Formats: sequence, C-alpha cells, structure tokens
Amino acid sequence: MFTGIVEEAGTVDDIKQSQKAIELSVKARVCGRGVKTGDSIAVNGCCLTVTRRSVRPGRTLLRFDLLQETWRRTNLQFVRPGSLVNLERSLCAGSPMGGHFVTGHIDTMGKITRWERSGTDWMLEISPPPELMRYVVFKGSIAVDGISLTVAAVRKKEFRIWIIPHTYEVTALRERRVGDAVNLEADMLAKYVEKILARPSGKRA
Repeated sequence: MFTGIVEEAGTVDDIKQSQKAIELSVKARVCGRGVKTGDSIAVNGCCLTVTRRSVRPGRTLLRFDLLQETWRRTNLQFVRPGSLVNLERSLCAGSPMGGHFVTGHIDTMGKITRWERSGTDWMLEISPPPELMRYVVFKGSIAVDGISLTVAAVRKKEFRIWIIPHTYEVTALRERRVGDAVNLEADMLAKYVEKILARPSGKRA
C-alpha cells in the first residue's frame, strides 16, 4: 500500500530483457535508505519488488523484475537509461497519510493531451480509455504515475489536473510531453462502491 506522495524521482540505470522477465535497474537516493531485498517500491505508481540492492557512492541501485504483463500494461515499457521514474516506499503503520490509498496496481495508461504552464502552476489534461472515466469525479483522487492528484475538471473524454511547482520539480512529470503515456490508478473506493451497487439486493458474495 502507498499514499501517492512521491519521495523522489529516481533515474533508470539499465533495462535487460529475457524470455521470462525484464530486469529494471533504478538509481535512488532517498528510497534506497533502509530498503532490503523483498521490499515493495512504487515505480511510476507500479508496485514492484526489490530483487537486488547494491550501494554506490551517494546512491543506491535497486533492481526489479517485471513480468511481461506489467511491461505491456504500464509506461515502464517506454523508459530508457537516463529516464526519470517516480519512487515511493510502501506505507508503514503510523506513517503520515498525505495522499490517498494507492495499491500500486495500475488500471491502465492514459495519454497526455494538454500539458502547459499557467502562471506559476501547470495544467495537465489526460485522456484515458473510456472504461476508466466512470471512476473519475470532480475533486476526486487519482494516481498519475504514482502521484496522488486531485481532479480539477472532468470532460467527456478527458480530465484535468493542476500541478503545483513543487510537484513539477520533484517528480518525473517535468520530463513529460503531450502524447506521452502515463500510468493511471483510480481510487479503489469507487471500485468497491460500483461492485456493491451492482450486486443484487439481499445476496452475499
């Protein structure tokens, strides 16, 4: 479980593909502290398991094995050595809950249709697949590349989010361009409500 409060933008060090898995290596500073093999880290919002950890001067190299399914469903397939990725360590009991509950299970990818500066802030518009739009509500929460964000406007085929300077500066959003894919995870509370309301009255699961 995560909160969507990104701790740092790590840098992709290497990507190695095999028939069974894809090994992704990421250089981290903050998220490398205290992390051990087997721990979970959200990488662009995708919950991954640390398979190896090596310490280098000033940073830690974290390695993850990605299944082909994860590769196909997320924008990690588009990263290259040198790309920035959002990193967040898993939530510990008693830790501050600054964002919203994020599982790290990506629903789908969306496409950036508008991304521009507006005063000191940034305006981001994303077009997701139609099936995700039913979970997007005005002032609701959504995770974009693992960042907990508030929906500022909802249209028929896209939604809008305002990005403050701090979020722009500390996350991988500063590398994004119009047309890029972003990982999306809708608020899981909406999914539970949808399932409960769809169940016939008087029946139990």
